[in-house]
Amino acid sequence: MTSKSVLPDRVRPAAEQPLIRPGVDRTSIGALVRKFYSRVRKDKRLGPIFAREIVGDWEPHLEKMTDFWCSVILKSGVYQGRPVPAHLKLKDVTEADFEIWLALFRETAAEPFAPETSVVFVERAQRIAASLKLAMFFRLDRTAPADSQ
Repeated sequence: MTSKSVLPDRVRPAAEQPLIRPGVDRTSIGALVRKFYSRVRKDKRLGPIFAREIVGDWEPHLEKMTDFWCSVILKSGVYQGRPVPAHLKLKDVTEADFEIWLALFRETAAEPFAPETSVVFVERAQRIAASLKLAMFFRLDRTAPADSQ
């Protein structure tokens, strides 16, 4: 008797699971979003970028970002936006700006949540930042090796 091993055509990573922890809900995520964007607005590099894009009432953006993070953390599905096109139009953003963004996010997420909870927020933020950086800055012509003749 021979056993045949059947491998799937594609191996897919396991889907992220909702973060089900006491105190992690829309209210706490909304508070995190508001504190984070308060820091972003005060940052000497990021503040002016956001000020050019969000003029006037910040509440619609804060609610949209709360929806986004509820979808990322709780897998609620309430966010229906398209982050890549929104970020592609930001011509003055640099790759280094994502490190500032992540540092502020890491600092903010550590305050309301236990370390084992905040690390989940930060890991997902790092993946989001990596994805946006690829979408915004990756170019095949920049990664091709120089002609050697």
